[in-house]
Amino acid sequence: MALRISLNINGTEHGVDLEDPRPTLLDVLRERIGLTGTKKGCDRGQCGACTVLVDGRRVNSCLTLAVSLDGADITTVEGLADGDTLHPVQAAFIQNDGFQCGYCTPGQIMSAVGLLSETGGQASAEAIREGMSGNLCRCGAYAGIQDAVLEAQANIAKAGKS
Repeated sequence: MALRISLNINGTEHGVDLEDPRPTLLDVLRERIGLTGTKKGCDRGQCGACTVLVDGRRVNSCLTLAVSLDGADITTVEGLADGDTLHPVQAAFIQNDGFQCGYCTPGQIMSAVGLLSETGGQASAEAIREGMSGNLCRCGAYAGIQDAVLEAQANIAKAGKS
């Protein structure tokens, strides 16, 4: 039984035909849509490398069946920048060395964007550590990641006031 779902990914509608209902959002993004920024880490929801935003909320795309998201708005790391202008979180990750090997970075960035939205840009360093705890970095770049999220939060607040 073929199913057709519609996903709004980074502002573009995508019709996806599914031969069965089991493909995850991660697999649809990478294999059907060609957006490979979202990474497959553990494929068990434990590392956060696959984090994307669905209707503005952080989700592990490796645990989410694509068929359950018919009509959803999905944002991946590819959808954050505005042309050549990086999202404040992306820019802060570069400025603060919030990555080493870079494999977990897309998931870290997406989780940070979601966290800042959830907290209204008022997260303490402790709240950032707790809120980002579902995203693992095997290289141990946690200090840079925390600094990047704090800087992005400050830059977003400044931009909102001007």
